[in-house]
Amino acid sequence: MPWVRLPSVTPAQIIAARQICKFFTGRLDAPIVSSPPFPGNEANYLRAQIARISASTQVSPLGFYQFAEEEGEEDEETARYSLEENPDFEGIPVSEMAESLSTWVHHVPHILDQGRCVWVNLAEKPEEVIEEEEADEDKEEESDKPEAEVGPPLLTPVSEDAEINKTPSWTSKMSSMLISQFAIAVLRSNLWPGAYTFAFRKKFENIYIGWGLKFTGEGYKPPVLPPTQVYPNGPEIMEDLDVSLKEKQAMRTTLEEQRGTQEETEEPEGEDEEEEED
Repeated sequence: MPWVRLPSVTPAQIIAARQICKFFTGRLDAPIVSSPPFPGNEANYLRAQIARISASTQVSPLGFYQFAEEEGEEDEETARYSLEENPDFEGIPVSEMAESLSTWVHHVPHILDQGRCVWVNLAEKPEEVIEEEEADEDKEEESDKPEAEVGPPLLTPVSEDAEINKTPSWTSKMSSMLISQFAIAVLRSNLWPGAYTFAFRKKFENIYIGWGLKFTGEGYKPPVLPPTQVYPNGPEIMEDLDVSLKEKQAMRTTLEEQRGTQEETEEPEGEDEEEEED
């Protein structure tokens, strides 16, 4: 099969992917039937899972990367995500990397709850609207503004990752204890089963071979459905009670009597009019 470039992922797809648990079928055009609904097909869901796995499991040995030092003024937000390889990196002994999780660090930005790596104030209005409503903005209090969400910085050790039911998020070991001089350090993710990182001297690599599902520590429970819509009470939407057969017959008899009485009252009036004409 030919290689297919996956579409770009959106924050809405990241948020929806966190709330569902679906196996892949292998067909990129397959629909995603889930609750809550996923905005896209399997190609979009695959791209969202790749983004989540990459942000959580791409790690490197401590000291392999360093923050880039560029001349001139640089945006603080941009500087937090600017990394470069450290030319002075000498490597870490395999035995030390197999024993301590502090020797491994994240080098990919964390995905925030908003579904983005960089927080965006969705309540902020465009500049044109701001100029038209300057008087109203002066009256707004700072407490009304949403608080910016900040994730863990780059080069944070994996030892600081949250545990899963009292189990570390990562497990490190040596590939072989018999020939330790040729062994490599292996780091396994317990949060995303199938994600591994191996390192030897100045080289490392990340790999993932799994089902694309996250380990939650317990059985999957879909989100609770929203409450059903409550309609207002009123005569126009109230359902009438069923009428019994006796009530129908009594009502029919009453209507017939009313019609007969009405006909009797109308006939004399017609006769009087005829006499007057004569």
